[in-house]
Amino acid sequence: MNDAREALVGLRAEVGKAVVGNDAAVTGLIVALLCRGHVLVEGVPGVAKTLLVRALATALDLTTTRIQFTPDLMPGDVTGSLVYDAHSAEFSFREGPVFTNLLLADEINRTPPKTQSALLEAMEERQVSVDGRPRMLPDPFVVIATQNPVEYEGTYPLPEAQLDRFLFKLTMPLPSRADEVGVLERHAAGFDPRDLAAAGLRAVAGVAELDAGRAAVRAVTLDPQVIGYVVDLCRATRSAPAVRLGVSPRGATALMTAARAWAWLSGRDYVTPDDVKTLARPALRHRIELRAEAELEGASADGVLDGILATVPVPR
Repeated sequence: MNDAREALVGLRAEVGKAVVGNDAAVTGLIVALLCRGHVLVEGVPGVAKTLLVRALATALDLTTTRIQFTPDLMPGDVTGSLVYDAHSAEFSFREGPVFTNLLLADEINRTPPKTQSALLEAMEERQVSVDGRPRMLPDPFVVIATQNPVEYEGTYPLPEAQLDRFLFKLTMPLPSRADEVGVLERHAAGFDPRDLAAAGLRAVAGVAELDAGRAAVRAVTLDPQVIGYVVDLCRATRSAPAVRLGVSPRGATALMTAARAWAWLSGRDYVTPDDVKTLARPALRHRIELRAEAELEGASADGVLDGILATVPVPR
């Protein structure tokens, strides 16, 4: 199990050959892979969201596909469709790009809700249904979607049902001055983001390491008090004055599962309250719907979670 942990932790260094900074986002993606969870990565254009996912895909020995979501993308362009064969006079199913291990859904909020919803069954059931017949997706199957903030022109807000299918919502802020200098220095030295192999990226982990890691994560112990802490945090979101819709039990399960993966990556076989606190924001921020008047007053989901983390008693 130590070999699997070392390989998965090594993904951070490998991705770092292409992406400067954003260690927290890389770690979040690794945790999601261990949990079989999907990830939504949000940031303004130009902060290397797509490059981050492409670099991770290169560092993993998995099949990957990228879909550029656009306003005219149709559901069949994602899931696949039936095609008529004139020679056999029969319809055959042509698989869409969703049939892969790691699906990069680039700028997912630039396509209308109907096409966004085409991913719902795939994300939840690991299958797609075409002409009434379910077709299983490969294992592992993980969606990593990028989006621009909804206040930017030409975007559609994701449906609540789809947001709840994402294990994490990771935010990528503008880089610090030091990181931005590092980015420019790499480009000045000839780095080409379209040629990651030239940057020295190689596959350092694959299905075997993921399977071993997932088995180890399932063996991580959870004290009943820690489970109670997760429940208390999620229940507190439902009664917060600024919140219209709080975290569901699915969100509580997601936070607990992610905390186990984080504990294992940290070299422990048990979960601490600090593990829960570390992952509360990425696991819960997209599952909270604020009241309109609270948003007008400048409230944010992260702010609500900060207040809850500061007030809910921590088990000793």
